[in-house]
Amino acid sequence: MLLNAVARGLAWALSFGATVHAYANPGACSGDCWAHDPAVIRRSSDGTYFRFNTGSEIGIWKSSALTGPWTYQGKVVPNGSIIDKAGNTDLWAPDVRLVGSTYFLYYAVSTFGSQDSAIGYATSSTMEAGSWTDHGSTGISSSAGKAYNAIDPNLIQAGSSYYMTFGSFWGDIYQVAMSSDATKASGSSYQIAYNSSGTHAVEGAFVYYRENYYYLFFSAGICCGFDTSKPAQGAEYSIKVCRSQSVSGPYVDASGKSCTAGGGTTLLASHDKVYGPGGQGVFADPTYGTVLYYHYADTSIGLADSQYQFGWNTVNWSGGWPSV
Repeated sequence: MLLNAVARGLAWALSFGATVHAYANPGACSGDCWAHDPAVIRRSSDGTYFRFNTGSEIGIWKSSALTGPWTYQGKVVPNGSIIDKAGNTDLWAPDVRLVGSTYFLYYAVSTFGSQDSAIGYATSSTMEAGSWTDHGSTGISSSAGKAYNAIDPNLIQAGSSYYMTFGSFWGDIYQVAMSSDATKASGSSYQIAYNSSGTHAVEGAFVYYRENYYYLFFSAGICCGFDTSKPAQGAEYSIKVCRSQSVSGPYVDASGKSCTAGGGTTLLASHDKVYGPGGQGVFADPTYGTVLYYHYADTSIGLADSQYQFGWNTVNWSGGWPSV
């Protein structure tokens, strides 16, 4: 009887990654592999890969392969955002999507620790440096006293409709319906993930659709400054996931716990030389299948934000939940 119970528990852990933490190391990367909150997309016309990072006016890197060599191309908005807020020349958390025949890059304008934030966007037909036009705000913004912080945007298409998922700390992750051209918020926002403990350290949401489920990936924990103030073990960034059959939720983790009640199954955490993985995204690649990408500190290189590396892993979907 006891042996059967142990076997059942082990099977559940292996299926859902609840207690077994054997993570694969990141895939190869050559060239310029610095990354922070990366956004990766493969250009539909010729298969060229583009990577965009947090910082300055959103840098552009390009490669013929996911593995590199990655080369720096320039900035998305060289003069900064037209959104008139502090931080408009140090843009955060890019998210890139092909909407129709146009590439949209969403970004956040804010400063560290502030709720005076807004989500803007720029467009391009090619994603090349010099081709982007900044359009300013999507109408998603926040100020002191609001339930959320309007940073870390992520666009998802559900049927013929678009939704923006966003948020960081405060009330954590929110979502709002977007206009049919994906340029403006068109409804009221609602909460889809929340952890009431501590500082509510949940952010960087990314929604990915696969086989009748929407998967909500997010970063939990402390993101930055590891070289000057290393968090307690386990308090650093890690990547978690919940899922729902509706884009707007409710989202639950592999144990059935609601994502608005602190739920979240750990997908990737610190291991080997990988420390504090987060700022993630997911896409379907013709060579590797489903790919999870993120930034992390390589402990053999250093823990400073300026030393973060671009990481990626192929995703296994055994049992209907992702694992790496």
